[in-house]
Amino acid sequence: MREKKFSLRNRLYSFRFAFNGLKVLFLEEHNSRIHLVIALVVIMAGFLCKITNYEWLAILLSLGLVISLEIVNTALEKIADFISPEYDLRIKVIKDLAAAGVMVGAFAAVGVGLVVFGPHILEILSV
Repeated sequence: MREKKFSLRNRLYSFRFAFNGLKVLFLEEHNSRIHLVIALVVIMAGFLCKITNYEWLAILLSLGLVISLEIVNTALEKIADFISPEYDLRIKVIKDLAAAGVMVGAFAAVGVGLVVFGPHILEILSV
């Protein structure tokens, strides 16, 4: 098979597939919209609390992790449904494991949020 010559234009054009994936995710998956709303609230809170660069790093990595895990979970669910449209206990286990991955990532993100925003919340409450 002959290799294609590298083309920056083609690489940039290929982003349309990724953006289409995001479109599918947010239009079809209810949990992804919940994650998106929470992400927007957390970002606004970060600006309001004037968090540090390191705190932003932790927050953005956490948000990216949760959204990425949701994307992988959705992809696994869709391929599992394609492979086995009827109920199969093995497919259920695969879907449960993928969902558990999102849950663990979300719990970790909540922990990061508590560490970052906890002092700010305590300061507001003590006034």
